[in-house]
Amino acid sequence: MSDRMIQIEGSGKHCHVKRETLDILFGEGFEMEIKSMLSQPGQYATPHKVTLVGPRRSAEVTILGPCRKADQVEISRTDATLLGFVAPLCESGELAGSTGCTLIGPKGEVVLNEGVMIAKRHIHMTPEDADRLDLEDKQIVKVKINGERALIFDEVVVRVSPDFATFMHVDYDELNAAAITHDNAKGEIL
Repeated sequence: MSDRMIQIEGSGKHCHVKRETLDILFGEGFEMEIKSMLSQPGQYATPHKVTLVGPRRSAEVTILGPCRKADQVEISRTDATLLGFVAPLCESGELAGSTGCTLIGPKGEVVLNEGVMIAKRHIHMTPEDADRLDLEDKQIVKVKINGERALIFDEVVVRVSPDFATFMHVDYDELNAAAITHDNAKGEIL
């Protein structure tokens, strides 16, 4: 097996919210509960959901914790089509020019001027793994998936930080395209 193999995880539609937004949606001082820890250190799924109102229809989305500096709603291209959004493909946190929406929680609603986006496929990577693989932050790579529906993901952004664990993230559209149906899927960085 190649030393350039990386674990792949799927990311469903979800949102990150600021403290102020959480207070409006769930009430002043609301504290998020942890449903399950995610692969990235300190990140977790919560049992809390909000309604994402799109131009065509609405959908429930899970909130991920902890609170962030900016509100961000990540959906797939299929989600965008079904909900009626014209959402840009961009890196997490790069929200300029992204689509607005309304989020409705049990205590209130928030209208966002921007924040709905489709995340570019990316690899969270530790500095040690980046050095070992001779990769740099923001470098673009290809990742080969073997199996029943083998394919090569192109335009994969490498994101290097000491706060990361090394995992590749793709949305469920991309998981389905590669026929990945299990949690231990791996790909080879080319």
